[in-house]
Amino acid sequence: MKKAVLGTAFLALALAACSPQIRIDLLGEDKLQEVVLMPGPAADKVLMIDVDGTISAALETSFLAREKSVVARVFERLERAAADPRVKAVLLRLDTPGGEVTASDMVYHEILRFKERTGKPVVGLMMSVAASGGYYIASACDLIIAHPTTLTGSIGVISVFPSVEGLMTKVGVKVEIVKSGPAKDAGSPFRTMTENEKKLYQGIIDEYFQAFLDVVARGRKGKVAAGELRTIADGRVYTATQALGLGLIDGVGYFEDAFGKARDLAGLDRARLVSYTYFPKTKSNIYAGRPAGAGLLDARVLESIAASLKTGFYYLWLPQAP
Repeated sequence: MKKAVLGTAFLALALAACSPQIRIDLLGEDKLQEVVLMPGPAADKVLMIDVDGTISAALETSFLAREKSVVARVFERLERAAADPRVKAVLLRLDTPGGEVTASDMVYHEILRFKERTGKPVVGLMMSVAASGGYYIASACDLIIAHPTTLTGSIGVISVFPSVEGLMTKVGVKVEIVKSGPAKDAGSPFRTMTENEKKLYQGIIDEYFQAFLDVVARGRKGKVAAGELRTIADGRVYTATQALGLGLIDGVGYFEDAFGKARDLAGLDRARLVSYTYFPKTKSNIYAGRPAGAGLLDARVLESIAASLKTGFYYLWLPQAP
């Protein structure tokens, strides 16, 4: 009898662990909350928003996750900041190697839309890495400050097409494809890409690359010479000092420097620094980020590894992809 009861209980726990509805979260809250990271006598606020990790619009499915995606996370906070008259500026903290082309463009667009409808300035603060899609997003900011040890740049596009043809030949596996047109399975991992297919995808890459160049040209107008942009944008990363010399950023400094610039652009002598979070018990200061996975098991790690090999188009510095 005891064995039967224990067996039933164990099965119930196992099923519960597999359920996406289960949450055992002692630190998180159901609603996005404002926390003060740097108090001050003034009622006016500067909001800090983090853009970290690989930029994607995909749903975050890590165990206990509160957030939806990088795109949704930024959008939600900008919407709340737009509705709060006490928020006078936004400090966008970037620590990302980039990510999906579309997701990067969506975040870029939302920052521009926020600035246009509110008139509130946005200052970008680059941390360890703000490359490719991270730089794309930074181009929407009114001012860009990089930490002295930042790596940035990597302006360009990359597409990943894994191939398992050789492996399948070795193990004696063959895949038959029935298709409606010669390019229907272009980029398939089951066969070598033809020269015509490479040209087809190169055309897409070139179009996305031109869009990236246009974004940088608009954001750095008067700071990066148009004739130099293509030379700079060869995919390489730059140190903060190099990026400043090329006109890709506006200054090198630390958090207090970027915070000061945000206040200056908003015309504030003093302001409180705030953040919006589902984890108010962990967000206690400017260096306290989101909990990794916000729980005991971070499935995002496994997903990001798989995503780095997934066929697609990326504004991404691949060596830093998870």
